[in-house]
Amino acid sequence: MNKTYLKLSLDLDFVLIAITASLKDYMLCHKVNTSLNFDFEKIEDHEVYFNVDENPLAFSKYYFFVEQGEIEYYIINNRNAEGFLIPEMNKVDFFMIIHQYIDKEDLNFILTGLNKLADIQVAAQIDPKKLKSRENLVM
Repeated sequence: MNKTYLKLSLDLDFVLIAITASLKDYMLCHKVNTSLNFDFEKIEDHEVYFNVDENPLAFSKYYFFVEQGEIEYYIINNRNAEGFLIPEMNKVDFFMIIHQYIDKEDLNFILTGLNKLADIQVAAQIDPKKLKSRENLVM
């Protein structure tokens, strides 16, 4: 009997920024909105199943859409009461995910703006392909 294999590939075509900040998620979004002229709004939580027989873990998620260029921005909390979205990045508090093309100049503007905020310890771009738990970031 012939075997058929299903090969899945994750769509990791996005920019990922790790943010370390000792703020509540809504305060971070408020500060990002006011300093970078974004308009993040709370949307339905990002749910991740770590085990099939358990309930999913929910992580708060915020969304901002720019019509020009159709760029989608998300801010997702990396931690909740039960664990981490990306366990190997347990020092990171939030992730900003940017879908669609963004040029280096715009990315540097965002990174510089985030790092200028007093409550953010560090914001840095990371490669999602190097994360062990990268599938948890797929929207």
